[in-house]
Amino acid sequence: MSGTESTTEDHLLGGRVRLRQPRRGLRAGLDAVLLAAAIPARPGEAVLEAGCGSGAGFLCLAARVPGLRILAVEREASLAALARENAAANGLAAQVEVIEGDVRDPALARRLPRCDHSFANPPYWPGGTAPPEALRRAATHAEAGLAEWARFLAAPLRHRGSLSLILPAARLAAGMAALAAAGGGGVRLLPFWPREGQAAKRVLLQGRLGSRGPTRLEPGLVLHDEAGFTPAAQAVLGAAAGLEG
Repeated sequence: MSGTESTTEDHLLGGRVRLRQPRRGLRAGLDAVLLAAAIPARPGEAVLEAGCGSGAGFLCLAARVPGLRILAVEREASLAALARENAAANGLAAQVEVIEGDVRDPALARRLPRCDHSFANPPYWPGGTAPPEALRRAATHAEAGLAEWARFLAAPLRHRGSLSLILPAARLAAGMAALAAAGGGGVRLLPFWPREGQAAKRVLLQGRLGSRGPTRLEPGLVLHDEAGFTPAAQAVLGAAAGLEG
């Protein structure tokens, strides 16, 4: 998978991140960059990404927040190998550990080291017509439900640690229920609007383990205007600006 014929080398965050990823199938998009921008991590903290793919999410987070300790979990061996290679290519080999594993494995969840933040861009559709390409199918059509993803992400979290999911807006109710079942409260809801006045297609859900605070609906981020990406979106996607609440 990591050979040049089956992968491409791309760049994120205005060139700050080098990313080798599959030429076909599962490729990083806006979701990974937006998710990473919203994680409220600070230098020196420990973070967990579940279903990391080739590493776009944790690489973007590490480019914005130096000195993190990162554990990433990926079920597909070929993608886990790419994530390790990408961590090394970005000078992060000493900070990043990528392990092969499944969020449905309770024994793995019990072995995870304590962390301050956890996040995922999980497979989101529970049914329907799945893509024929195996890696893309695994990324979009769930075998594990959202509740299982949230439980896995919550397992190693310290009290008041953040748990974040990026999802299609149509899966908002399921995502909220999954966070609540995993003990995530004080939920922050951040919508991503394609254009001003259009319905959001993606939402970020972020809870704090053990929090009893109210749900907060934030103004969100408008992604496009007549000229292309909005200045606010460009700051996130090109200049590594954060979206922390």
